Amino acid sequence: PEVHVCQRQHVLLRFHQRLDHAIPGVLRAMVPGTCGMTKAYRSVSGLWRLYFVSVRCVPLAGSLLLAMPAEAQFAPGQTLLIDADDTLWENNIYFERAIASFISYLDHKEYSREQVREKLNEVERENVRQHGYGLVSFRRALVTCFESLSTGPITPEKHERIMSFAQSIADQEIELLEGVAETVPVLASRHRLILMTKGNQVEQVDKLVRSGLRDYFTAVEVPREKDPDAYREVCGRYELAPHTTWMIGNSPKSDINPALACGLHAVYIHHPYTWVL
Repeated sequence: PEVHVCQRQHVLLRFHQRLDHAIPGVLRAMVPGTCGMTKAYRSVSGLWRLYFVSVRCVPLAGSLLLAMPAEAQFAPGQTLLIDADDTLWENNIYFERAIASFISYLDHKEYSREQVREKLNEVERENVRQHGYGLVSFRRALVTCFESLSTGPITPEKHERIMSFAQSIADQEIELLEGVAETVPVLASRHRLILMTKGNQVEQVDKLVRSGLRDYFTAVEVPREKDPDAYREVCGRYELAPHTTWMIGNSPKSDINPALACGLHAVYIHHPYTWVL
């Protein structure tokens, strides 16, 4: 789907200084998610130099082919709207582990693990629509899914066990993605950073504080949905000019495409476990 929805975007590449002389003026095409691309912007050894590179995406055998022109250093004084979960720190992998534990505990005798997961996805979609994102909504989805699929009632013991799956996410220490601790301070020294992420307001602010990155952001925005209207509202609130405003994130659906629809620039940071919803 990324091939079809990301016809025009920008990608942030962070290269180690010692590789500077090895980088050609025009980079060869690379497929995100492959070993080479991952190393290009996930390696953390040494100091970083930052480049924003315009790319055009074209389909190639079911993959996303990036045709990259010559690198250009990013001009200072921009506004960077930065996503949080799975862009700055790990997030979805903890939900995936909790869901795997939940499905094993349910141990349904008729439905496969894949069928149970699809049912949970349906429940989560409805919960998000009614109650928004965050752990509270996720806990409710687990209970609702268990009630609909279990052959017996939820006893207090079962309810506590189900809650423990979600609690394991809340208890997780913040794990910054590789390169974030080094890159964010450099970006903050040159640009205005605003955290813009979906989720629960209290939960997201708490994670930002625990991450150690709070001081680098001038504001935190947690809209109910990251759609074009949300981006327009943020731009209006902070008087942001589209030509100097960038959205940086791992989700084409909520980070890249709606930002581009508003005339903003966008930076796609690949994460192999982006949330399907």
